[in-house]
Amino acid sequence: MDPAAVKAIEAVAYDYVDGQLEGDAARVARSLHPDLAKRAVTTNPDEILALRRMTKEELVDLTKQGVLKTPKEQWSRSVRVLDIAGNAAVARVETPWFVDYFHLGRFGERWVIVNALWYPKPRN
Repeated sequence: MDPAAVKAIEAVAYDYVDGQLEGDAARVARSLHPDLAKRAVTTNPDEILALRRMTKEELVDLTKQGVLKTPKEQWSRSVRVLDIAGNAAVARVETPWFVDYFHLGRFGERWVIVNALWYPKPRN
């Protein structure tokens, strides 16, 4: 994998996760495609293949509200770029609260998160 692309993708993923942990909505917003599809598998008796869905605007609004704001000394997160093929990439982000799998797209020189499938970790 191209080291410059890996570094750029990691930077976008850290904008996403660190922006949420800081409560910095602008940082989160710049990491996301305007047509973001953020989803989580969930259970719903009315839906066989139930998904929790979230848009870019909803995620940015939750960040503004400080839903995941966390003191820096409690941060524990990692980013791993799994694959890059031309203008498409896959990355994995993990925190104590969730795991996200990203599909990213490169638009010119800019990488952004287009799709995110996430798993909320059980709270103890």
